[in-house]
Amino acid sequence: MYKYLLCWRYLRTRWIALASVISVTLGVATMIVVNSVMAGFAREMQDRIHGILSDVVFEARSLEGFHDPEWHLTQLREVAGDDIAAMTVTVNVPAMLSFQYRGNWINRPITLIGIDESTQSLAGDFGKYLQHPENRRHFQFALREDGYDVQEPGGGADSLRRPQMARAGWDHRRRWGEVVRQQRAFEAQFEQQQQQQQPTPPAIGIDPASFEQAQAAAAPPDAGGEAAPAESPFGPAPEQTFDPVTEQATGLVLGLGLSSYHVADGVEHLLLLPGDDVKLTFPTAGSPPKVISDVFTVVDFYHSKMSEYDSNFVFVPLSKLQQLRGMIDPRTGVSYASSIQIKLKDESRGEIVRDKLRAAFSPDLYVISTWRDKQGPLLAAVQMETAILNILLFMIIAVAGFGILAIFFMIVVEKTRDIGVLKSLGASSRGVSGIFLGYGLSLGMVGSGVGLVLGLLFVYYINEIADLLGLVTGQEVFDPSIYYFTKIPTIVHPFTLSWIVLGAVCIAVLASVLPARRAARLHPVEALRYE
Repeated sequence: MYKYLLCWRYLRTRWIALASVISVTLGVATMIVVNSVMAGFAREMQDRIHGILSDVVFEARSLEGFHDPEWHLTQLREVAGDDIAAMTVTVNVPAMLSFQYRGNWINRPITLIGIDESTQSLAGDFGKYLQHPENRRHFQFALREDGYDVQEPGGGADSLRRPQMARAGWDHRRRWGEVVRQQRAFEAQFEQQQQQQQPTPPAIGIDPASFEQAQAAAAPPDAGGEAAPAESPFGPAPEQTFDPVTEQATGLVLGLGLSSYHVADGVEHLLLLPGDDVKLTFPTAGSPPKVISDVFTVVDFYHSKMSEYDSNFVFVPLSKLQQLRGMIDPRTGVSYASSIQIKLKDESRGEIVRDKLRAAFSPDLYVISTWRDKQGPLLAAVQMETAILNILLFMIIAVAGFGILAIFFMIVVEKTRDIGVLKSLGASSRGVSGIFLGYGLSLGMVGSGVGLVLGLLFVYYINEIADLLGLVTGQEVFDPSIYYFTKIPTIVHPFTLSWIVLGAVCIAVLASVLPARRAARLHPVEALRYE
């Protein structure tokens, strides 16, 4: 009983013990906050990576792709049909995006992805990241009338604002089309005036009336006995002019980062809107490849909040891209494709399905991997950062442990006479040792407990604390325009809390072992002689 009383007395009355408790508290609280934030960031990043990649990705090694995607889909179902929930075919090709903004041409390198609008959202989270609510439910490459999100969906009142999106869609295209019409009319009028001002050259050689009579005489009569209409000697009739007010080019979904930048007040400024036309330039699939280009209409933005994707990906209809690149055999009508995205019924069986497919298809022709394999270096880097942070932060608790060790040695020296009196009154060496071990255990438990509560409170109010720090320092601690998060993501794992608290308590107890052994070895006569 005396051991517990002495432990409580030392813990309650000695201010030097408070320093040890604070050290352990700060170490535990810091580790809980850092692990929770890192886990939140890692989960957000994995969700976004997985949003663009299906559970298993089946790719061709050749840039020209593989022949007959339907045959490959059938073979994939035969090998792993029980595990497959949905599949979609895609074509990936490097390309160049070009568009005009205030009279200047802006060119950006991109990855052009041809997708099937009916199956793409079934095999991944593609539709979830679009900016029109109807496209999120049922995606299509047709321009919507209006209704695009002006704020980040699901982000609340503090989410990123895009006021320009209020006029996106056909309304924006009609206004832009009227400007194009007026520009064309002005150019036609100017050209006509230029032609009228030029002197008309004298007609030489053939009289137009004689030429038409000679053509009518030379033309063979048709079955009805009537003469066929004469073909114009000035070339084919001009094609019907594309009207941008009432028509759209082939639809295109643009990564939001390709056409936006952030201004100082956090509002996102857009260089393009749904309804604008852009030009894509990309190589054909032949050998050697040729460069072709075509005009597309932006119908929506893709915003996965992964800058690597949002600043690089552009999506167009699969059949259109195959047609433009020459990936459809003109004799048989069979197409080529670059990859097949496979969504599984059970995501955890990704590696098993991958190994089954690798055994069934030649590794010389195909690359088969899970989404984790595709982003392995990035995920490994995050895990390594978390591990290094844990090691560094655990050193804080280790320093607190050395502080406990030094304090306990001081107490042993200071209380030599008291230890001698205890032993002379019958206290055993084990009992004296137990006082110091219990003291260390008490310090560890109190410090860890307070640190646990403090860390959980900090994690719970972390966004409010970040706002307060930003208000005090004048600088935003967590800038949503950089991280694309409206709030700091945190995840608290009970297992992580357990090993942090248990580790802190163990360090405190271990730090008291040596002082306890020294106190236990003191002889009562020797201890009282020098006092």
